[in-house]
Amino acid sequence: MLTSLAEKVDPKHTALLVIDMQNDFCHDEGALGKHGYDVKRVQDIVPPMNRLIAEARRTGMPVIFARAVHNEWTDSNPRKERHLGKYRSNCQEGTWGAEWYGIAPEPGEQIITKNRYSAFINTNLDLILRSQGIKTIITTGTSTDACVESTARDGFMLDYYVVFVDDCSGAVTPEAHEGALRAIKTHFGVVVQSKDIIDALPSETVANKVQAAAQKA
Repeated sequence: MLTSLAEKVDPKHTALLVIDMQNDFCHDEGALGKHGYDVKRVQDIVPPMNRLIAEARRTGMPVIFARAVHNEWTDSNPRKERHLGKYRSNCQEGTWGAEWYGIAPEPGEQIITKNRYSAFINTNLDLILRSQGIKTIITTGTSTDACVESTARDGFMLDYYVVFVDDCSGAVTPEAHEGALRAIKTHFGVVVQSKDIIDALPSETVANKVQAAAQKA
């Protein structure tokens, strides 16, 4: 059983999930911004998120990016009805709106394409995590109360430890953000700041570990 934050975020068994950082959700000219939603709160998470991504890479922790992609083959009637008159055309396949905002996967990093809120639904994310021996998921991205929360909930149901990052998750209203954090803290995991995770990570870099192993050999 992992109880402390340092145990939970040990890079040997932890993956950082970056969810739906895409133009339609984050950019002023994206689908949400054009429909009058305040996306500044989402934009504000980009600097701390990039710091956390950099620290994860430094320690060798896998960084996995999830993106929403929609087209006529995946838009079910319930989804169409739910988004009718709002931002139904968000993250359409092959459009600018579906491109990354503020972050960028590096070569070799995993990208999960999802068609529903949760990054676990009808994707191979669980298979990837289990294959890599992952016990903990660190969840970040947008929106706090939709895709990030849905992924965190499903992760807990699949028996992963959930570390939910407050300042690396964004929603269009403070109420939506805070409500999701309350639900996570009550039922599904721990809510922390990015600095808490960075402080809990080992100080030794991946390069140093490789160099030390080579010297021992």
